[in-house]
Amino acid sequence: MKFILGTKQKMTQAFDENGRVYPVTVITAGPITVTQVKTDTTDKYSAVQVGFGAQKQERLTKALAGKAFKTLKEFKLADVSAFNLGQTIDASIFTVGDKVQVSGVSKGKGFQGVVKRHGFGGGRRTHGQKHSEREPGSIGGAGRAGGRVAKGMRMAGRMGSDRVTVKNLEVIAVDPVAGEMMIKGAVPGRRGTVLEVLVK
Repeated sequence: MKFILGTKQKMTQAFDENGRVYPVTVITAGPITVTQVKTDTTDKYSAVQVGFGAQKQERLTKALAGKAFKTLKEFKLADVSAFNLGQTIDASIFTVGDKVQVSGVSKGKGFQGVVKRHGFGGGRRTHGQKHSEREPGSIGGAGRAGGRVAKGMRMAGRMGSDRVTVKNLEVIAVDPVAGEMMIKGAVPGRRGTVLEVLVK
């Protein structure tokens, strides 16, 4: 399994040799450093822990002393024999045409109503409806749930800031010198969001 951490930079367009245009996301990928190799004998499961982004030493807690990275992530693997402590991984492990899945935290949109959050149609615009254009309407009553609000009722609330995974995205270009990748399509998050890119 190939994997790397990176930050989302921007969206742009890329052309192939036939002149077709694709929407792509530019990601600054790596380098990442292997900070711990976990095995079945020592940790009851096998995984590789990697660090990404330098962090000031004075900002680290005692538990993270010696791991001066802003982001630490684990990738569970069946076989970790190919990884060593201190090993560096960069974007060169990916090739054009790889099918990857990208995970990250989506943009936070704050407290939103039901029209934006769930796509409700709102109330009628005429016939005595004065202030109900974006209201949710009935939320229960005796008929539906016995005089209470049913669990899972779609209502207004906080929207975004969710972990989102997008699968089957194609790697369009890789620049190991600049440490950048171009991935076809959109990925979650704002500019600067830390993303996990992996090929299973």
